[in-house]
Amino acid sequence: MKRPFFMEDTIARRLVVTVTLSAAVTLILLELFFTFGGKWAKPDIQEAGVVSQVGAVIRIVGAAPAADRELLAQAANTDEIHFAWYAPNSPQALILQNGHYSPHEISEGWRFLQPYLRQHPDRMVVFQENNPVSRAAGLPYDRTRYDDAYFAGLQLDDGSWILCVALHRFWGMYAFERFCLQFLMFSLWVIAVSLIASRQLSRPIEHLADGVRSLGLQPRSARLEQDGPREIRLVAETINGMQAQIQQFIEYRTTMLAAISHDLRTPLTRIRLRGEFIDCPEQQKNLFRDVDEMQAMIDGALFFFRNDASREDSIMFDLPGLLQTIANDYCDQGFPVEYDGPVKAGYFGQLYAMKRVFSNLVENAIKYATPPTITLKPQDDGSYMIFIRDNGPGIPENSLSEVFEPYFRLDKSRNRQTGGVGLGLTSAQTIIRSNGGDITMLNRPEGGLEARIRLPKIR
Repeated sequence: MKRPFFMEDTIARRLVVTVTLSAAVTLILLELFFTFGGKWAKPDIQEAGVVSQVGAVIRIVGAAPAADRELLAQAANTDEIHFAWYAPNSPQALILQNGHYSPHEISEGWRFLQPYLRQHPDRMVVFQENNPVSRAAGLPYDRTRYDDAYFAGLQLDDGSWILCVALHRFWGMYAFERFCLQFLMFSLWVIAVSLIASRQLSRPIEHLADGVRSLGLQPRSARLEQDGPREIRLVAETINGMQAQIQQFIEYRTTMLAAISHDLRTPLTRIRLRGEFIDCPEQQKNLFRDVDEMQAMIDGALFFFRNDASREDSIMFDLPGLLQTIANDYCDQGFPVEYDGPVKAGYFGQLYAMKRVFSNLVENAIKYATPPTITLKPQDDGSYMIFIRDNGPGIPENSLSEVFEPYFRLDKSRNRQTGGVGLGLTSAQTIIRSNGGDITMLNRPEGGLEARIRLPKIR
């Protein structure tokens, strides 16, 4: 039974779910922030109404007769803010006038009060509980109960003072600080949500890319898993169908070419039999040589097609052990092939196909140059580089790009009598690339030829 659209795993559904969960988590975090955020979560000093309340009391007390100011100040007291008025030259007025204050705090206080006062006062002071002035007797607060009070005092036109005391801080950070915090939290949350959402969307695509990459390593047996969102499943299904069609085409091509090569043996046999009736020995010799060459080409083609059609599975094997075994085999035959590299290193690939590749390269070096040195170097990214170096004449530079083409031969170094039809390097390149690597040929500056094989890291 087909599931409803909103229940099916799609990229759109994943995006909607991710955004919905992100919004829900955002609301929860905001609630926790306002519950446990302390002063960070409290409103700004302007929004808390502190400044407007203080400004209104200062205007009222300043406009009242001197005899009424003390009573008006006391009447304006609330549970959060206390007010007091001190006559000119009173002890408290002198203490406020002669105290030491921070110019920055004073300018910041005036910036807040300026919109609520008609003119700048003759003197203004702003300080906190840690200032010695806060210990003066007669201030309208209990020091033992309020240890984080804030004070603001203004000198009126007649020299008297009005003092405002916020018993505790009930407002949050200032506007700029709040903006910086909000911007920081918003940026962090956007980055976190973006990473989560992008991961939900990119993970199926990365999985698909890994699967497509594996097709190059196991083109005959690999098949993409059709899982994940619907769109990714459709892409994987399409690629699998295309892969099956390509593989079927290759099988048909290989089977056809192998059959043609096999069927050519019969007419070649008849040609050789009829050649026995040629009276001219020289012509007979030339004919038999051509027949032998064609026979060698057919045998090489059949071997190449069999390798191409083989279905060897990849396994884990000891790559240095394989190279050492090849070197030892040729040393036993009297060819001093040397190995240089680590003693052990696991690799996942086609063991026997790799052995044919390295053996072919070593044999070519022995046949056309000198016994080579086999060097294995693990790379930082987990891949391997294998170098097979000889001290022979090398290959002309303009031929380095052609040595991997089928039936390519170098006339000077590879003649008809040495054997081979020019499919060895082609087969080697096919095997290496089917395992995800690559092979190149280079002339060494000090002389000789270097076959450089790169094998990808194990996935």
